[in-house]
Amino acid sequence: MKKTILLFVLSTFYFHSGWSQNTKIPNAEIDKKVSELLSKMSIEEKIGQMTQMTVTSFEATGKPGVFDMEKLREGIQKYAIGSVLNVPNPGAPSLKRWNEVIATIQKEANKTRLKIPVLYGIDAIHGSSYTAGATLFPQQIGIAATFNTEIARKGAEISAYETRAASIPWVFSPDLDMPRNPAWSRIWESFGEDAYLSSQMGAAMVNGFEGNDVGSKYNVASCMKHYIGYGSTTTGKDRTPSIIPERVLRQFDLTIYQAAIQAGAKSVMVSSGEINGTPVHASKHLITDILKNELGFQGVVVTDWKDIIYLHTRHKVAETNRDAVRIAVMAGIDMSMVPEDYTFYTDLLDLVAKGEVPMSRIDDAVSRILRMKFELNLFENPVSNAKDYPKFGSQEFIDIAYNAAAESITLLKNNAAILPLNKSEKILVTGPTANSMKTLNGGWSYNWQGENSDTYAADKMTILEALQNKIGTENVLYTPGADLANFDDAAIDKAVALAQKASKIILCLGEKNYTETPGDISNLYLSPSQVKLALALSKVNKPIILVLNEGRPRLISDFEDKMEAVIQCYLAGNEGGRALAEILYGDVNPSGRLPYNYPRYPNSLEKYNRKYTESLGDEEQNNDAKYEKSYSPQFEFGTGLSYTTFAYSNLKIDKTTITHSEDVTVSVTVTNTGKVTGKESVLLYLSDVYASITPEVKALKRFQKISLDPNESKTLTFTLHPKDLQFVNNDLKWISEKGTFKIQIGNQIQEFLLQ
Repeated sequence: MKKTILLFVLSTFYFHSGWSQNTKIPNAEIDKKVSELLSKMSIEEKIGQMTQMTVTSFEATGKPGVFDMEKLREGIQKYAIGSVLNVPNPGAPSLKRWNEVIATIQKEANKTRLKIPVLYGIDAIHGSSYTAGATLFPQQIGIAATFNTEIARKGAEISAYETRAASIPWVFSPDLDMPRNPAWSRIWESFGEDAYLSSQMGAAMVNGFEGNDVGSKYNVASCMKHYIGYGSTTTGKDRTPSIIPERVLRQFDLTIYQAAIQAGAKSVMVSSGEINGTPVHASKHLITDILKNELGFQGVVVTDWKDIIYLHTRHKVAETNRDAVRIAVMAGIDMSMVPEDYTFYTDLLDLVAKGEVPMSRIDDAVSRILRMKFELNLFENPVSNAKDYPKFGSQEFIDIAYNAAAESITLLKNNAAILPLNKSEKILVTGPTANSMKTLNGGWSYNWQGENSDTYAADKMTILEALQNKIGTENVLYTPGADLANFDDAAIDKAVALAQKASKIILCLGEKNYTETPGDISNLYLSPSQVKLALALSKVNKPIILVLNEGRPRLISDFEDKMEAVIQCYLAGNEGGRALAEILYGDVNPSGRLPYNYPRYPNSLEKYNRKYTESLGDEEQNNDAKYEKSYSPQFEFGTGLSYTTFAYSNLKIDKTTITHSEDVTVSVTVTNTGKVTGKESVLLYLSDVYASITPEVKALKRFQKISLDPNESKTLTFTLHPKDLQFVNNDLKWISEKGTFKIQIGNQIQEFLLQ
């Protein structure tokens, strides 16, 4: 059977059907409402709108989770705060509790002179992850590994539904950071190392969150983060400096945000880092000149946690907190995540009174905030009705999260087709990540660092429990074997002894749960205790299947050659254990692909789209010396095996010579040449053979995931536009230059000439 599919240039998005939506208020009407309300506001009320406080600031002393109503009244009545964020103690409230919290806040706001509702924001980054019973998806790096924008869109749509069910209308997601150092602790919050993949996934999530009408009771406002260059620290440590030429920022990082803005993102959170010595929160060039003026971003620009304060205390570019407020607001900040005191409010009030910050800047910021509140329909419906959300935590949603996990899990190695396993064989399951929901979910899960996943997700299956459920407890031997950090020779000896009784070993290694600075590391290798366990088990002479649960690619080159199979689970979420078990036994055919290069050595961290000088090996400038190859990743970007095989053929382009204004249409046929149905991510790479700015070896320009039955073929058609051939030159202009371009899909290559 042969099918032909037309692949559109941009991912096709669908908004949910079957859920009633409110009538969208026209922009002109909203603008009129904003203007009228702004004209009635005092300077104190305006600055209050720009002030965001953490909900825990209003809790009674010694009574976590209980409002001190005097503190709340002070915040809303005296300081007129416009926004609240974060989760009340002790964390992850139920839907009922969330609605009580929001209702209390909005009731107090309704007592103010102008009755402006409070805008509540939350870190719902892989589901409504601060709500008990919500559906948790793989973290973003796993979503990227699916190479399926529909999975990204649908996951965000469900996250929006379940977040609005808690009366929260604003989520701090998607993460559009482009990490350049694999040690960075927030890689798993990103879509990996490729700008095009990130832009497509980011736009899909924005569309899923906001839908056709962000004011619907089933949608939320998205917040792109962290603008910009946050993932490119030279040290690999969180919130440390970056050095990035603007040419590079524009060619890669900025394109990701541009795609999300075009998709309609309502807000953006600014990076906590600094670029070339200027903190992003202090950069008028990046925030106002580029983001607001050049890209035309009309939404709200919010700081990250305490980041105006940090201009004074950490970055040392402001001599006082007052200076920090002036610098940030004049740079283009609209809302300050202060978030624990009223220093921003009092300092900004003084700055305006003394003419150091003009009213025009205040009015611009407040107009943006009010517009988002009107767009979210908060003036009409500030609190949700739980009866409107019957699908919250439903099996329907869980099944979609399971499918996302199943499509994300990536088979990197499968020597002698050791996988799938035979259900009748006895296995040893060992390793510190085998029996933990914390290591399946990672950070931002029920609380900041994800410490409570084993409690809140107690009804979900760890890897061990999923395997026991799959083949019976009697066929599964288990011992932890090692701690993530500490050596325990007795535990290793026990694992080695049990391995003698098993046919095969499932070795589960990885990382602790973490995010942000607590996740900083100084060693990219897996912890020594885990390496020691792997090496000890390798001497038993039993096949080992290495299962990785990790937020970033921890080096495994010390023992990878002794593993028969390697599976990357990333942080697969609450359904990850179940999905992995199905893959290990062949009931699901793996289809994930790496969204980053998996490095082999700590001093060889090249990206897949490297420059040619990063790939030197046998063709060095001196033929009388022996060189170690510069480019030798453990696994390359896009790696992902299947239990079937795919053949590529008949790559065609519609013209071999084009002008600067012409499109190129590319088609290729993909055939399932194996014996089982499988999904294949078809990746189109483009290479500019010669250019005045040294070209990349290859760059991803299109992708599409398809499913093929045995012996089935599909012909895919892609369209490349003139912009796809361009790069940013030293004058910061997008240009293309005449010459030869190469297209590669699978093992198929074609060239064309740009005149």
